[in-house]
Order: sequence, then C-alpha cells, then structure tokens
Amino acid sequence: EEAARKGATAAIIVHETEPASYGWDVVKNSWSGAQSDLVREDGGADRADLEGWVTRAMAEKLFASAGLDFEAMKTAAKTRGFKPVPLSGLKATGEIVQTIEKLDSRNVIGVLPGTTAPDEYMLYTAHWDHLGKKTGKKTGAPGEDFYEDQIYNGAVDNATGVSALLELAEAFAAEPHERSLLFVSVTLEESGLLGSEYFAEHPTVPLNKIVAGINMDGALPVGRTHDMVVIGYGASELEDRLTDILKADNRVIKPDGKPEAGYFYRSDHISLAKRGVPMLYADGGEDKLEGGIAAGKAAAAAYTAERYHKPMDEYSDDWDLSGFAEDIQALYAVGEGIADSADWPTWYPANEFEAARKESLGAQ
Repeated sequence: EEAARKGATAAIIVHETEPASYGWDVVKNSWSGAQSDLVREDGGADRADLEGWVTRAMAEKLFASAGLDFEAMKTAAKTRGFKPVPLSGLKATGEIVQTIEKLDSRNVIGVLPGTTAPDEYMLYTAHWDHLGKKTGKKTGAPGEDFYEDQIYNGAVDNATGVSALLELAEAFAAEPHERSLLFVSVTLEESGLLGSEYFAEHPTVPLNKIVAGINMDGALPVGRTHDMVVIGYGASELEDRLTDILKADNRVIKPDGKPEAGYFYRSDHISLAKRGVPMLYADGGEDKLEGGIAAGKAAAAAYTAERYHKPMDEYSDDWDLSGFAEDIQALYAVGEGIADSADWPTWYPANEFEAARKESLGAQ
C-alpha cells in the first residue's frame, strides 16, 4: 500500500525468515496459484502494477550485481533521511497473464441484542477461511512440507478462533446483557484481511457504536499456561481489564516476544483498529504449567516449522485444550465487563489509533 502511495510501479518484498517469523515455504504455499481481492471502486488502479516476493539470497545477488551490499543498504535504509539508491545496470521486466473471475464469499455475523443499550456493541471476531487445497508432489520429511492429504485444514489457523467465537456466543446467549454482542466470522483473512476490511468499510453497525473488540486467531493447544500473550502490547485499556481478570487466577499478561514481526498488523483486528475501534488480540501463553517457557516455545516453533500454512495443520485427539478453555473464559470476562457497563475503554494516549477513535466518537 505504501509503495503504491509513493507511486511505485512494482513492490517486491524481500523475504527473510527471522523477521517474518516463517520460512519461504509459507510464502509459496500462501501466495502461489489463484489469489483473491476485494472488488474495489477504482478497479485496483491505486495499487502497484506488480507485487511479488524474492528470497533474501536472490536480493543479495541482485544488489551485488549492481555493486551494492544488501545488508549495508538495509542498515542505511533504517536511518532517517535515507534516499533511494538506484540498482545501476539492472533492468526489470515483467508480464502478468491472468484471468479475472468474480466470486462471492461471506462474512458470517451474529447479534445478541442488549437490554438497555442495544445500539452499543461489544465485538468478537475470528476468520473462518484458510488456503483451500494444494497441488504438487508430496514429501514425507518433518520440517519440510509433509502431509497426508492435499487439504489445508487450518485446524489451529483458524478453527480454534472460530470455535472460540461459537463458544462465546453460546455463553453470552445464556443470559441477557445491557449492551449488544456482535460476533463476526470473517472470510479471506489469508488473502490479505479482506473480509474484515470489507466489514470495516461496510459495517453492519456504526463503527463509533462498537465500544471495543476482541480478535481470536491461531491458538496453540499447548495446555495450561501461567500467562496470556498480548499482541501489540501497550495499545489500549483493554489490556488493563485482561490483567485484572488474569490476576484473579494467578496469571499474567506478557507482551509478544517478537514485536518486530508486526503481528498486530497481520490479523483481522487491524481493519477495525485503524478506524479507531479499540481492539485486543490476546493469544495463548507460552509459559506452560508443565515444562515452562522452554516447552511453550518449543511447541510454537514446531508448529511454525511443520504445520503453519501447510496441510498438516490438522486436529488431533491428543490436543490439550485445558489452556484454550481458560483463555476463552478470560476473554469472555473482558467482554462481559464491557457489555454490562457504561464504560468506553480506549487507546492509550498517543497511540497511533487514538486520533481516529476521537474523531469517530466526535461524530456521534
């Protein structure tokens, strides 16, 4: 988006495993084959003409052929005042051959009307889509791209979030609440957060009437933990509420360990956040009751290496859902406290989304 705003003809991402927090195989699995986008008013004219990816190794070769060192230029680009440097002697050409087909997908939305403030909403979101089916040669080595069938099941990513959404809806439906509850299961998250972006552009209720929201995406079934990890820690007063709730159970919240990976900008809540709606994205913890932090990190690393965006992201009867259940109960308590109050939790002062919220509420 930023490259297009700057007038770039093409935008090429240099993939690096460590900052992206996933390998090149995830890029191939996620972005090969047919791709989806929203039907935009300008037909996509505001986008760069070509968007793509290269490996770091390929980028290093390209820079070297122009007499430049990739790592040195990357470091220089982090400096305020950096100016673009031409890759002298290099010329890029590209051709796109494609067909365009218009398809319909669905966001699935449920509402529980409130008793005293039905026009104010507590929101829960989770994406229901994944990557479809894979074609190509099967391999069998763990850590590569092993699988038993060609279906990208998305059991963790994001059947866990959808399951949580349904459980929360059922629990909230068991008794009345002062404010309305809004449950939105969005489509096409894996294609670039398209379902949540569409909902944010065409909301079924005014965005300035959504008091706060909680997003659920990819909870690992690692068992009970001492903590919950808040993605984008330090953003809003919703974290204070979660802190108090966890404290009652002798648990704590922790910041995500890799803020540089930008996870807060990589799931559906960002579509609402950038329009001002305070959003909480709290995931399962990594400090396991049995095995501690080392065991939690090992489980996360194994999932990323062997199952994330691969057909082996499958449900197994040996999943330990005890921690998952505790986390959902905590997220229920956060929402219940908002749904049965007149509170309007907001972004922390100077947060990048605070101004959008103030402007939105000023329009009430």
